[in-house]
Amino acid sequence: MRYGYWMPIFGGWLRNVPDEEMSVDWPYLRDLAVASEGQGFDLTLIAELNLNDIKGHRAPSIDAWTLAPAVAAVTTRLELMLAVRPNYHQPALTAKALSTLDTIAPGRLSLNVVSSWWKDEAAQYGVPFDVHDARYARTAEWLEVLHRLLTERTVTHHGPLYDLEGAVLEPKPSRRPTVYMGGESPTAKDLISARGDAYVMHGDPPETIAAKIADMRERRAAKGLPPLTFGVSGYVVCRDTEQEAQQELRRILDVRSSPEAYASYQDFVEGSHLESAVSLQEYSVSNRGLRADLIGTPEQISARIDAYEQAGVDLMLLQFSPQHREMERFGRDVIAPARAR
Repeated sequence: MRYGYWMPIFGGWLRNVPDEEMSVDWPYLRDLAVASEGQGFDLTLIAELNLNDIKGHRAPSIDAWTLAPAVAAVTTRLELMLAVRPNYHQPALTAKALSTLDTIAPGRLSLNVVSSWWKDEAAQYGVPFDVHDARYARTAEWLEVLHRLLTERTVTHHGPLYDLEGAVLEPKPSRRPTVYMGGESPTAKDLISARGDAYVMHGDPPETIAAKIADMRERRAAKGLPPLTFGVSGYVVCRDTEQEAQQELRRILDVRSSPEAYASYQDFVEGSHLESAVSLQEYSVSNRGLRADLIGTPEQISARIDAYEQAGVDLMLLQFSPQHREMERFGRDVIAPARAR
């Protein structure tokens, strides 16, 4: 099992906790990245959102492509999974940025390719926004152009969205970045099985994840392509006792701790067809992180991770709060014992 974490570019992951003791300032993020290598983490996902969808649109949100080279320069082995939304980036300029980043962190770059879903943000930032199937069509062409630029000597491409005439990209990166992708629609799964290297899923129980993995393995094999690798997102609450972990969970779920959060939660429930208890968990932590149920003692969490590994998961992509302290605890009490077995 490999262990990754979400870089806290939003100042936290909890909608009901205004102050998570997490800063978006560079010294905080720098120290987090440097410490994570010693704690046993293999990878960090640097998400790309120009608006903060957790703390509110006027809260800070750090740009992924500006932050990435700084993180690359202060780390030595950490893989940087850099999120990219094709409607925000031309493929040729993305390829050039990747080839340059590879000179700073050779062989340590990967991509999380996200077929952008946020219409309001696109309108605010003046970029094209595609409806569902159209955005996957864009992503498919974007990935084709990117792959060719990273691997071919000269590229000419004339497609529905992108035109290149005799494009040269030098230097080439030391290896082609791994492409991580997520999505749950049939269109998304068809694209991922054809163009991706890894499928990353939101939090769900191991048995649900196992069924998703089996489906994607079948799709991939039908195309005659090498196997995908698989990742799952989750939010971790690791404590010495189960009682302490459940107490922290209750704090995370307390929408009444903030009048603004509670009003947003009421809107969420009214517009949702989920059961109320599930809705509360969906709302309180991003990316369905609580569904992974990584809540309890180190031994309980380790057993849960073992179940994910048995289901076929290769990567746990984790969130913590407050991040410095909780990542240190997780590295000491979960990662280190697992690797000592």
